[in-house]
Amino acid sequence: MSEVNTKTKAAQPVRKKSAIREWFDSVLFAVVAATLIRWLFMEAFTIPTPSMERSLMVGDFLFVSKFHYGTRTPKTPLQVPLTHQKIWGTEIPSYLDWIQLPQFRLPGFSSVKNGDVVVFNFPPEDQYPTDLKTNYIKRCMGIAGDVLEVRHGQVFVNNKAADVPPKAQTSYFIETTKGDLDDTFFRQYDIVNDYRPGSEAYNWQPIEQPDSVTKTTKVVGYKLNTTAETIATIKTLDWVKKVTAYDEEPPQTPSAFSQLYGGNKFNWTVDNFGPITVPKEGVTVQLDEKAIAIYGTVIKKYESNENVEVTDKSITIGGKPITSYTFKQDYYFMMGDNRHNSLDSRFWGFVPADHIVGKAVFIWMSIDPNPANAANKIRWNRLFSVVH
Repeated sequence: MSEVNTKTKAAQPVRKKSAIREWFDSVLFAVVAATLIRWLFMEAFTIPTPSMERSLMVGDFLFVSKFHYGTRTPKTPLQVPLTHQKIWGTEIPSYLDWIQLPQFRLPGFSSVKNGDVVVFNFPPEDQYPTDLKTNYIKRCMGIAGDVLEVRHGQVFVNNKAADVPPKAQTSYFIETTKGDLDDTFFRQYDIVNDYRPGSEAYNWQPIEQPDSVTKTTKVVGYKLNTTAETIATIKTLDWVKKVTAYDEEPPQTPSAFSQLYGGNKFNWTVDNFGPITVPKEGVTVQLDEKAIAIYGTVIKKYESNENVEVTDKSITIGGKPITSYTFKQDYYFMMGDNRHNSLDSRFWGFVPADHIVGKAVFIWMSIDPNPANAANKIRWNRLFSVVH
């Protein structure tokens, strides 16, 4: 047997990466890591509107947990990483909807509960795939199977009064002898108009009436959105003549109810609403006119049914009329804590389970978009506070 002599080759010098290649590899790693963290565990969101005040303020930056309820698998895979609907700073879509995958939810360690502050994709938005619809944040007041009702502003779930969020706001009118109150006065009570530019979501505004003597208008009081605790303090001021709650206030957007709930044939308002049963997976409902008014939109838009036609008195699927329907997934009823300044499930309906994004966990930064002065730009007292 012959032996084969092997010679160790001289070690080849390791080729050093160029600075550009090292920079590219670092950026690629960071993008991949951030994308995985954002998808699997935690995502940052900003509060743009006052619908959750005073629990959450415009300018709050939140971390939202994906693993509480379980992360959803991607539905729209052709998307620029770390974007949502548009490429940063442009109006260019950041995705292609050529491929739409079936969506599943990975196991979580919790389910959506009554009182949770939840981020979800806005259901009525039809121009985007489910996972790219605009993100909304509200408080879950009714879970699947609950019977929810609002009576004179108080929410009842299964005929029991629901806990009122400690910082929930509602509307009041204060009749005063002072007509010169301004932002400085209201800010000391944390009543601020921190709305986005162009919106009309005021948390305080003067109310004027004609003066028969001077033939002009004068301020007779102020409409406020604030907490019950704050209004109790304001009541004690000697120039406050009367405080009236906006009970049974008509819908703030009259046309909104006409698009849902059968054109509001029940005459519901923001303060007197329901009773209404939140759809639950596997539960069957008989489709009378009332059920069609409440659930017709759900059956047509969110249940993956094809060729659905809904009228006031009938529903057909695939050309066949149906007299009952069994829901394919759970739904939730969401409301803003700023009850008279929130477009929520009272206006646009239920949130399907496949639209749930995650649970709001804590505030890591809070920036006042309309501060009294530069020194108060950051709301230091809100940093790293837990969302309740």
